[in-house]
Amino acid sequence: MTARTAADARAEARDAYQAGFAACPTNRLLDRMGDKWVGLVLKELAEGPRRYGELARSIPGASQKMLTQTLRHLERDGLLARTVTPAVPVRVDYELTPLGQSLLPVLNAVTRWAERNIGQVDRARQAYDARQG
Repeated sequence: MTARTAADARAEARDAYQAGFAACPTNRLLDRMGDKWVGLVLKELAEGPRRYGELARSIPGASQKMLTQTLRHLERDGLLARTVTPAVPVRVDYELTPLGQSLLPVLNAVTRWAERNIGQVDRARQAYDARQG
């Protein structure tokens, strides 16, 4: 039997912590919500179903690739539904699911908090940077 070293114990504890962190529901949701375009897509869809082109026009900073990737992730997470209507050209609509709609009050609360407090956050960052520099 081999002796377990302190380094082994630390590595084991680190691995257990990382596994728990990865499984944490809050961390998993914040990871998705922190994606660059998610908030804007949810905000647009909060107003009702949108076609892809409408979303692309309302979020001009997002490339086609990033907007498509964001929509796919949100669909995979069950937050939005994608409906394809056969036509020429094909019509693709996106809308929030009930699960996605249930997230809106949380997103709105975070938005209100950010709008009220971003000035303080900016000042704290500036003060910190000045102390470090």
